[in-house]
Amino acid sequence: MNIGQASKASGVSQRMIRHYEKLSLIPAPPRRDSGYRDYSDSDVHRLRFIANARDLGFPITEIADLLSLWHDRDRASADVKALALARAADLGRKAVALERMRAALVDLAGKCHGDGRPDCPIIDELAEK
Repeated sequence: MNIGQASKASGVSQRMIRHYEKLSLIPAPPRRDSGYRDYSDSDVHRLRFIANARDLGFPITEIADLLSLWHDRDRASADVKALALARAADLGRKAVALERMRAALVDLAGKCHGDGRPDCPIIDELAEK
């Protein structure tokens, strides 16, 4: 299948497919006589795996590790679990930081009159930092 078909089948944009090829997350597919890339069902499956991992917040480097583990039939599930738990812990830290930012914005918005006056505690606070 061509890149457009692979994109539609996998849910990964053509731009990202090319990017993943450059990063060697997917092997460069063979080219047809016309010069178009020729993707296989296996490539689409790999693209879906990458997309699912991205949706769970895994960075590219860890996706490469997960792909290696996926294809390693002698892998220890403990290795996969360790990656997942580390990612979950990182997401937890980010969630706490995001909640702090959200609370600060709500607090600032509560101090702002939100009317036609130019005085704005939000602007004042941003200017102080």
